[in-house]
Amino acid sequence: MQKFKLSYIALFAAFALSACGQKNKPAADTSAKTDTTTKSDASSTVKTILFFGDSLTAGYGLDDPSEAFPGVIAKRLDSLKLPYKVVNAGVSGETTAGGNSRIDWILKQKIDVFILELGANDGLRGISPTETTKNLQSIVDKVKAKYPNAKLVLLGMQVPPNMGPDYVNKFKAVFPAIATKNKMALVPFLLQGVGGHPDLNQPDGIHPTEKGAKIVAENVWTVLKGELDNTKAVY
Repeated sequence: MQKFKLSYIALFAAFALSACGQKNKPAADTSAKTDTTTKSDASSTVKTILFFGDSLTAGYGLDDPSEAFPGVIAKRLDSLKLPYKVVNAGVSGETTAGGNSRIDWILKQKIDVFILELGANDGLRGISPTETTKNLQSIVDKVKAKYPNAKLVLLGMQVPPNMGPDYVNKFKAVFPAIATKNKMALVPFLLQGVGGHPDLNQPDGIHPTEKGAKIVAENVWTVLKGELDNTKAVY
């Protein structure tokens, strides 16, 4: 497991509070509203990639939600002229329980690729990994029931070592277990290369800056591109 720098660990504990409403510079609630459509040939059918997550997805503290990693990926899709649009359904402060409560409403729109980024707030609140697993599985089950042909991607998260080794290991194991059970593509750790780097995070030490978000987007893109159609001609 990646070792977090001490300054990152101390500030990471404040994440739940900052994500739950104590914001100096909040991003707009972009739940199912940010809809960036890529350009495509007239003969192509534009497909929907939905990012379902918390403040990391929503773009907490950034000047514009489009600077968050889903927006960066939307720009990548556009530059490659791939027939996909991105919907950002991130809500700051969201837990897996909250996500499970609102997923039915989100699924009213057609989804071709579902990207799940939830769990960080569970970990920082010390919620049982068993409960987190239950909620994540319920979300996945609902997506699969409504859109059985949708591609599924899970974004893994970790908690800092000061949560205790037993909890740290059990929490980390939740994501590969869910991905394996559901045959989902997995990004092992969403904040790889960003967590613990002050220059890539906002003053709270938790949420990525615009520069950090670009690295996070690359972490996701490395896995996501293999789940998309029409990429063989590009890579």
